[in-house]
Amino acid sequence: MRVFVTGASGWIGSAVVPELLGAGHEVVGLARSDASAAALTAAGAQVRRGTIDDLDVLADAAAAADGVIHLAFKHDIAFSGGFLSAAEADRRAVETLGAALAGTGRPFVLASGLLGLAPGRVATERDGLEAEAAPAGTSTGPDVRQATARLTRSLADRGVRSSVLRLPPTVHGDGDHGFMAAIVGIARERGLSGYLGDGANRWPAVHRLDAARLFRRALEQAPAGSVLHAVGDEGVPIRAIAEVIGRHLDLPVAAVPAEDAAAHFTWLANLLALDAPASGTLTRELLDWRPAQPGLLDDLDKGHYFRPAVA
Repeated sequence: MRVFVTGASGWIGSAVVPELLGAGHEVVGLARSDASAAALTAAGAQVRRGTIDDLDVLADAAAAADGVIHLAFKHDIAFSGGFLSAAEADRRAVETLGAALAGTGRPFVLASGLLGLAPGRVATERDGLEAEAAPAGTSTGPDVRQATARLTRSLADRGVRSSVLRLPPTVHGDGDHGFMAAIVGIARERGLSGYLGDGANRWPAVHRLDAARLFRRALEQAPAGSVLHAVGDEGVPIRAIAEVIGRHLDLPVAAVPAEDAAAHFTWLANLLALDAPASGTLTRELLDWRPAQPGLLDDLDKGHYFRPAVA
């Protein structure tokens, strides 16, 4: 297939592109900068210049493709207080891509998230399918993003083989600059590898290469309207993560008092308090997908998260 990929040069996209190329697909990647364009060219992909705000570009590229994988999201804006704005831009992009694919039967895979989907219990692919009523004027970024996922599934009724692929908060691997790298950085800066409460709350996780393989399988095989979970580890206790970090950095490991959480963990405080395990059993059965890479704790133990920063 000729596959249009947004976010193609990002952390996950830069693994998805070679996965697709290795399976014989042709890839056209969206690039918003010269550096992104150069990375895509070096990987063997074609380049379409633009951003997810360039709706005409998205429409043209999707119409010319045999399938679309939408990975791009304005993470820089989201993590600086603009999550709602980033989520709304994402929704506009999905509306545009979906309209371009309507009536074609072509695949469209949306990257979405797992964190907070079903707090306190193991979330499955059946969770989050129905909208929950919210008071007028109280919509948040996560609300909009879940609505975008439901919109993507509804494209199945418009002749699109759409699927939603939910990702854990940590998609780990060598070169990761996401949540795990941030947690390691905080521990190094504070001189303490901390956790909240008793640290028994859990996060799901998946290795980047396993996630990339699932994106390819979703593109190739997922039935219209599917919800998929890229889950390698169902739930890794935050305390266990802190213990590995403490061992590698030779730091004490201890609970951070609730009243100090915001000062210690900054923007990660609320997220690190969540208990959000998730299952990928239905996805494994549907697409015969089995994670083959190391789990999160084993990956942390490999040491690449603890390399000294390059000046």
